[in-house]
Amino acid sequence: MIKIKLNGKDKEINDRMSVSQFLEELKINPEGVVVELNLQVLNKAKYGATDIKEGDNVEIINFVGGG
Repeated sequence: MIKIKLNGKDKEINDRMSVSQFLEELKINPEGVVVELNLQVLNKAKYGATDIKEGDNVEIINFVGGG
C-alpha cells in the first residue's frame, strides 16, 4: 500500500499506478475531469504514462455544466 493525498484527504492505494489506472479504479471518466499532480496540471495525453507514487498530492477537478 502507498499513501497519497486525494483532494486534500489521506488515501491509501494498492500500488503505484498510472493516472489512467487510478481514474479507472475510481470509476471516473477522464474526459470529464482535470487532474493536478503535485501542483502541476497534467495533459490528458500523459495520464497513461504518469505514475502516482508514495506521497503524491492528487487533485481531481470535475467539470460541472449549468446554465
